[in-house]
Amino acid sequence: MLEKTWRWFGPNDKISLDYLVQMGVEGVVTALHHLPIGVVWTKDEINKLKNQIEAKGLRWSVVESLPVSEDIKTKGKNYKQHIENYKISLKNLGECGVDTVCYNFMPVLDWTRTELNYTHKGGGKGLYFHFPTFVAFDVFILKRENAANDYPAEIVKEAEEIYKKMSQKEMDDLVYVIIVLTQGFVNGVIDGTVKDPKKVFLDYISTYKNIGREQLQQNLKDFIDEMVPVCEEYNVNLCIHPDDPPYPVLGMPRILGCADDIRWLRNANKSLRNGLTFCTGSLSGRRENDLPAIAAEFADAIHFVHLRNTQHLSDRSFYESGHLYGSLDMPKIVETLLREQKRRIAEGRKDIRMPFRPDHGIRLLTDLDNDIYNVGYPLIGRMRGLCEIDGLQHGIWHLL
Repeated sequence: MLEKTWRWFGPNDKISLDYLVQMGVEGVVTALHHLPIGVVWTKDEINKLKNQIEAKGLRWSVVESLPVSEDIKTKGKNYKQHIENYKISLKNLGECGVDTVCYNFMPVLDWTRTELNYTHKGGGKGLYFHFPTFVAFDVFILKRENAANDYPAEIVKEAEEIYKKMSQKEMDDLVYVIIVLTQGFVNGVIDGTVKDPKKVFLDYISTYKNIGREQLQQNLKDFIDEMVPVCEEYNVNLCIHPDDPPYPVLGMPRILGCADDIRWLRNANKSLRNGLTFCTGSLSGRRENDLPAIAAEFADAIHFVHLRNTQHLSDRSFYESGHLYGSLDMPKIVETLLREQKRRIAEGRKDIRMPFRPDHGIRLLTDLDNDIYNVGYPLIGRMRGLCEIDGLQHGIWHLL
C-alpha cells in the first residue's frame, strides 16, 4: 500500500517526530528549511537531519522542497551558479540515500488562498479561495498595471463591489495572507520583515513581464534537462508539483495545471526521473480536470502523492473540504494509485513505495485552541485525513 508520510517542518515544528511515530507515519516529508534558496545542501546538513529522523525509526521519504530559485525560473543573473548548486544538492541527497525530490516552477507565489478560516459544519476552520476577492486584491489593492484586462468584466465589477466594502484593516489583512503568511514558511520570496510587501511583490512580478508561457516552459525544460543526468547517476526522482491554483495569476504564466501540461512535461524529457507530484488539491482547482483519468494516464511517472479534497463553488472559487469528501472521487483516485503500485511490484520496479501525505487539513478540536501550526497544516485535521485515506486504501487494496 501507499507509504504513509507527513510533512514535517523540522526541529522547530510543534508536531514532533514522536507524534508521527504515535500516528503510524512511516516516512517524513521535509527539507532543510533553515538554508536560503540557491545554496548547496551539503552532506553534513543532509545527514544531520536524516539521522534525526531515522533515530525515531522513520524514513526521510521525500524532500519537499528543494526550492527552485527565481533566478532559475527567469534565467536571472545567478542562473548558472544556482543550476550548479542544485545539481550538487541532488548529488548529495542521492549519495545520502534520499531519493525523491519535490519542487515547483510557480512564478513568485506558491499556493494562494484568500481566507484561512472558512467555517465548516460544526465549527472547523479551513482554507478558501474566493476568486472575486482575489481579483479585488490584484486590481484594486495591489493595483498591478492593466490587471483588469486579465479578468471578465463581470468579475471585475463584482471585485470592485467587494473592495468598496472593505476596511483598511481587511485590505491589509488580505495583503498579508496572500503575500506573506501563506508563503513565508514554504520558501516564499517575501517574509514578515518586509516593510512594504506590496511594492516588493510588484517588483518580483515585474521580472516576468517579458516571460510568457512558452518561455517559462522552455526555462523549465532547460532546468529538467540539466538535472535528469544527475538524477540518473545518483538515483534521485524529481517530481514537480502542479500549480495552485492551476491557471495564470497576477499576469504571470503558470504551466502545470492540466493533463495537456503534464503531457508536455513528460514529452519534454521522457526519463522517468522527470516525474510528477500528483496533488489532487492543486489540480482540482480547475474543475474540468478529471483527476482519476490524470492519475491513470501519468501513473508510471508519479513519484509522490498529495491527497486532499476540494469543493467547487461558482466561477473559480473553491474551499478545501478535507480529504474524503468534496468534489473529487477520492476512492477512485486511490484505487488508480494502488493499481499502479501493484503493477510496479509485478514489474520489479524499485520505486514501489509511492509515498502519500494528507495535504493540508481542516483545523479541528484542539487545532482551534492556538495558532502554533503552520497555515494549512494543523495536527488533528491532518491526522483525521491520514486515518481516512489509510482506511480507504486498506479496503481497496484487499478488493483489488
